Amino acid sequence: MMKLETWNSVMNSGQRERYSRQILYEEIGEAGQERLLRSRVVLVGCGALGTVAANLLVRAGVGRLRIIDRDFVESSNLQRQTLFEESDAHEALPKAAAAERRLRAINSDVQVEGIISDVTPSNAQELLDDFHIILDGTDNYETRLLLNDAAVSLAVPWIYAAAVGSYGVTMTMRPASTACLACVLEAVPEGSGQSAALASEATCDTAGILNAAAGVVASIEAAEAIKLLAADPDKRVSAEAARLVSCDVWTGRFQSIRVARNPNCRVCARREFTYLKGNTQPHITMCGRDSVQIHERSRKLDLPALSRRLRAASASDVRTNEFLLRFRVDPYEVTVFADGRAIVKGTKDPAAARSLYARYIGA
Repeated sequence: MMKLETWNSVMNSGQRERYSRQILYEEIGEAGQERLLRSRVVLVGCGALGTVAANLLVRAGVGRLRIIDRDFVESSNLQRQTLFEESDAHEALPKAAAAERRLRAINSDVQVEGIISDVTPSNAQELLDDFHIILDGTDNYETRLLLNDAAVSLAVPWIYAAAVGSYGVTMTMRPASTACLACVLEAVPEGSGQSAALASEATCDTAGILNAAAGVVASIEAAEAIKLLAADPDKRVSAEAARLVSCDVWTGRFQSIRVARNPNCRVCARREFTYLKGNTQPHITMCGRDSVQIHERSRKLDLPALSRRLRAASASDVRTNEFLLRFRVDPYEVTVFADGRAIVKGTKDPAAARSLYARYIGA
């Protein structure tokens, strides 16, 4: 499933010094550190959870990290998204680009690749293939179930994580060995502990979020990833059950629930990849904002030309950089990416967002 080949030593003296305290930890050692240096990780979503996990993994010395995120930095992110600074929010930098720049400055040995995109059924396998593990930093269950389909299809381990308010939850899944996310979400008994752990409808927009909650959950997620990546393949034991770990940093309560595989699971038993095949309606309202995302991937926009047209029209506060363009048409704020994708802030109505897109950007 996840093979980190046994090669000759890849560490130089500088790396041995850099990672010396981690090498001293007997569960990792020098061999485990070398496996980390050869590892390839893909992180989907670079918000509160993703920034913490990415920071820890890059400092731990993973070999390659791909970060996929569709969003841009805003001032409200700075309270909990630890890789970003005020200047990133002022420039409205895409999170993937800002994270790549910061992480390369933290550890130049790691190959960090930021991709400004959404993970969709049409690109999921291309973006997620050829990695040793997939990490969840997303904000909705439709995308998580898509990641689950892709992980099982590709036979790649992945780690689910979520946080809201003071509460967080995470679970590590290994295809053909443990339960998958569909086992938990699509077939849990009403009122069960598993259901209670995952069924909350609260979001960071309605309930807020403590940065410490995101930090704790993302730290557990990063530790689980390091555990899998650094483990000796000859000593790795296949678990029969995954563990759903939850915590509330306000009350100090931690809980770990064993999750058995569902023998009739749509994904890991019947291998029906509904989300990967695009047979579901994507979630379009973004967590934490009154916003709609419009997916227009068949076009490539000339952002400077669009900027000139918008300034000549009734749009205000037109700002652009090499990645995106942002403008206001009260009461809306529109952010347009070069691939045609747009985020319309100020509405939850897809029809209104699409009408605004057609009027100012073109059908």
